[in-house]
Amino acid sequence: MSLDGTYDPANIFAKVLRGEAPAAKVFEDGEVLAFLDLFPQSRGHTLVISKTSQARNLLDVEPQALESLMLGVQRVARAVRAALNPDGLLITQFNGAPAGQTVFHLHFHIIPRWEGLAMAGHGGSKMADAAELAALAQEIRAMVA
Repeated sequence: MSLDGTYDPANIFAKVLRGEAPAAKVFEDGEVLAFLDLFPQSRGHTLVISKTSQARNLLDVEPQALESLMLGVQRVARAVRAALNPDGLLITQFNGAPAGQTVFHLHFHIIPRWEGLAMAGHGGSKMADAAELAALAQEIRAMVA
């Protein structure tokens, strides 16, 4: 998919927002939802999405929704850091399929990084265990300020 197009309300993140697909939630308020990636690139890989915008990518999003989303990214990144104590955090976002975007609902990745530990490639990791994700989500949730 290109940078342009129509929002698909059947995308997996829209289903998560409607409660039609499971998610190990880390944080939620009226505007933002953060949950653990089912195919994590590293332990604690978290996705942050807007609950109010149907933007497909960064170029489509309304300024107010982007402001709320970025504040949510920062808040969740701090919680991931506090819970997991990584050496670094990779925070990234893809726009269009050629850039690596696979779900066309604007989202940010928070990926903890540790010295000497390789990170799985985007879209190349195995599915995480649901029970492990639930326990990890609880650890991170406890650190959200």
